[in-house]
Amino acid sequence: MFDGVEEQDFIGPFEVFSLAAMLAERGVDVRYVTAGQPGTVRAAYGTVVQVTQPWAPQDADVLVVPGGGYTHRDRPGVWAEIDRGVLPAALAAAPRNGLTISSLCTGALLLGAAGLIRGRPCTTHHGALDTLQQQGGVLTKARVVDDGELVTAGGITSGLDLALWLVRRELSADTATRVEEILEYETRGPIWTR
Repeated sequence: MFDGVEEQDFIGPFEVFSLAAMLAERGVDVRYVTAGQPGTVRAAYGTVVQVTQPWAPQDADVLVVPGGGYTHRDRPGVWAEIDRGVLPAALAAAPRNGLTISSLCTGALLLGAAGLIRGRPCTTHHGALDTLQQQGGVLTKARVVDDGELVTAGGITSGLDLALWLVRRELSADTATRVEEILEYETRGPIWTR
């Protein structure tokens, strides 16, 4: 989480994972974290979220990096985070065996700033594809692009598809289907896998 994060980018996956936690046979712990000091995060449209958990990728199986603030370089969001450097540095140090790092929307640009997408199949919001390619990403036309320990998704609502795909991949198809039923949402668009 970071100031300027897009509300749908973080709340959609959070709800999918939280429902999966209720339904899955194995334990699932879902939390918001920040690479800075835990505290208040103000999202793109003014939603205030209290983030109480510290950055701890060593304790995670899946890390989801949302986007937001791409169109305004002078406001909080991905550009401010790239310029500040704290989150990209934390992401660059995070990869390890057993950790899947994922992004949705312009969160992929934070992965790009961390050097994690160079030469890798990936996607982002359609309005930021040129920037992702400039960062070295191999643009792949799909709603969700699964390259093993790196999974990216297109813009905003594709976060639902990203989270449902990760639930299917990490927990079970049955759990993902049950979450879709509760949300009254059907996964849409192609999923590319290596």
